[in-house]
Amino acid sequence: MMKYKSVVLAIFGVIAFILITSAYVVDETEQVVITQFGKVVGDPVMTPGLNFKVPFIQKATYFPKNLQVWDGDPGQIPTKDKTFIWVDTFARWKIVDPIKYFQTVNNMTTAKGRLDDIIDPAVRNFITSYRLVESVRNTDRPMDTFESFDNYESQNTIRADITNAGNEANKNNSRTHISQYKIEVGRSEINKKIIAQAQPKLEAFGIELVDVKIKRILYVEKVRDAVYGRMIAERKQIAEKFRAEGKGEASNIRGDKEKELQLVKSQAYKISQELKGKADAKATEIYAAAYGVDPEFYSLVKTLDVYKSTLDQSSTLLLSTDSDFMKYLKGIKGE
Repeated sequence: MMKYKSVVLAIFGVIAFILITSAYVVDETEQVVITQFGKVVGDPVMTPGLNFKVPFIQKATYFPKNLQVWDGDPGQIPTKDKTFIWVDTFARWKIVDPIKYFQTVNNMTTAKGRLDDIIDPAVRNFITSYRLVESVRNTDRPMDTFESFDNYESQNTIRADITNAGNEANKNNSRTHISQYKIEVGRSEINKKIIAQAQPKLEAFGIELVDVKIKRILYVEKVRDAVYGRMIAERKQIAEKFRAEGKGEASNIRGDKEKELQLVKSQAYKISQELKGKADAKATEIYAAAYGVDPEFYSLVKTLDVYKSTLDQSSTLLLSTDSDFMKYLKGIKGE
């Protein structure tokens, strides 16, 4: 009886082991390819759940079903207008045919190597086929950045520099019209063209290229320094123009102030002279009235005032005895 139980337990153990080794679980983000002696058997398992395979003979190989990231290495690329720039791109891709993927690339490292070999040349091809502005802008929408410069001649040069950096604008004085830098393709269309060129080459690996984007565009260092230098110089010109206009306006204000000040002074002088004239006339009138009352006394007072204002202890006068200036002195002496 004990021997019979041991055999039954052994049989159940073998069955359990076979079930465990034959069962496999597929996650919602995974897809599985079943292989037998290295060759694919049956269709890939795409739906999540519990599945079974022949133990020991068949093997389940898992591949991701969700989106994967490809990040390209930044590289120096010349544009159609002979501008050297650094371009950094990234892409989203996924495995749509796991059997092809297993038979060709088999792992993520090899897959990313294939993506490098296919996407990088496509990016280089289209960047070199178009002007820099096509890789930066999508439309001919006017750049609001330049509205404050529309009254200055130097805006044309600044707009040209920003255009070379990817922000093109009209070289005319109008901020609503762009002709020289007409966008024919645009950045979005270039991205689509890159996908269209790369996708057929990736189908052989069971890969679908979902999206490609230009992440960043920069000048190479030498060109960037030259552009920044020119932009700084142009902005200094604008600053000098503002300063010159400010100085001119200040001069106008000072001129108006001086003109107004002179007008106030002249009016004040006129009023003061009129008051002085009236005062002198009134004084003269008083003097005349006083002189009419007692001419001799008036003459005495005025003469004494003259003595007081002209003579002091250190004064010396040489006058004749019949001088009118000595008239009252002689009278005093005689008394």
